Amino acid sequence: MGVRKAHTHNSEITILTPFSDGYNTLMVWGKKMTITYTPEIFDPLVSRVFTIESIDQGNSRSGYIVRYTGCLKREDSAAIYDELSEMLKSYDVTPLFRKIDGRHAIVLVQGMPKPRPSNPWVNVLLFILTLGSVLLTGAMMSYEGPPPTGETNAFSLILSNLWRGWPFAASMLGILTAHEFGHYLVGRYHRAHVSLPYFIPLPFTQLGTMGAFINMKQPPRNRRVLLDIGIAGPLAGLVVAIPVLILGLSLSEISPLPASRLGGVGFQLEGNSILYLMTKFAVFRELLPQPASYGDLSPVLYWIRYFFTGQPIPFGGVDVSLHPVAWAGWAGILVTALNLIPAGQLDGGHMMYVLVGARRAQRLVPFILVALVLLGIVWNGWWLWAVIIFVLGRVYAEPLDQITPLDPQRKAMAILALIIFLLVFTPVPLTLIS
Repeated sequence: MGVRKAHTHNSEITILTPFSDGYNTLMVWGKKMTITYTPEIFDPLVSRVFTIESIDQGNSRSGYIVRYTGCLKREDSAAIYDELSEMLKSYDVTPLFRKIDGRHAIVLVQGMPKPRPSNPWVNVLLFILTLGSVLLTGAMMSYEGPPPTGETNAFSLILSNLWRGWPFAASMLGILTAHEFGHYLVGRYHRAHVSLPYFIPLPFTQLGTMGAFINMKQPPRNRRVLLDIGIAGPLAGLVVAIPVLILGLSLSEISPLPASRLGGVGFQLEGNSILYLMTKFAVFRELLPQPASYGDLSPVLYWIRYFFTGQPIPFGGVDVSLHPVAWAGWAGILVTALNLIPAGQLDGGHMMYVLVGARRAQRLVPFILVALVLLGIVWNGWWLWAVIIFVLGRVYAEPLDQITPLDPQRKAMAILALIIFLLVFTPVPLTLIS
């Protein structure tokens, strides 16, 4: 073991330096001194909670200071992780709990997560811009007067009718805010560093926004924490979206559809999820859109075909003419479905990871991509989602503690999230007829 002496004006400190990767700083008489720790200093700390069977000293290539294999001394691995993490905090060292060939492993790495502070004014600005964007969408949706002539008239007409967009804006932002603050509040409950929601404005579109997201500034502590944060958003969003949808449908009316494409008026049909289809049935006592005739198909085969393809277009039938509030409720359910796609950093990806682990979850990604490519034949937007998941969907948020399993209640919640995904998934979100 090599020894080096560090001198100051009024003191002398002896520092052991056989290991060049683990270090910390110490203030001595107002000056910062760099201290290099030996791996052996951590042995008695780890042995308090862990039966050590073997020790592997790391280096700059391995990326860790030391790795211990053996088994935990108690069953409550989550509490053990918190205890060991607290003991190592003064050394600026982070423990990682892993499983290697069926054995427990504790890996010590230099440094602790140091989340960068966010600028809340960015969140406020984006929210204000998104508010204006969804107000604009709602106003355009609610306007029933004569079409404007010229750009100047159109702009003044939009401003004078902007207030008409508040029912849609309040409904849409209420759903998105509930979703994101579900993540945020549960994250803060678990003492995780998460950002405030970032809303994304997208003016002159059918929704006025691309949604919102929060940023997890550090890895989750364990699977339980990851699941709690991940599932809180979709559940909170649905708690708001379903009443909004029911209210919106109660304000909506049934109206006839054009008899053919030759009617000269373009229109769009929103897609059906199982939840949306059943909610319409509960409000109107019929499956909508209702075709004029089922043709040669039985009603069951017709609806299976229409549900997955959006065809045949029910010309001459009837459908619900959505009130802006109902449109926001439908959009909230669609947003929930997109977030619950079981891949990568999406909420559904977190659910799949905590249930089956990273390797098995990654094996599912090719099947998800194939399904999205095939669905893209009936709605081209799925191809964009296939690209997004191909680029970003193969990376999962791996917890610091990968030993602590899900408890039975959380397993049930993760399975519930996947069931919700099946209920809210919309194979053909929009069908445009011109």
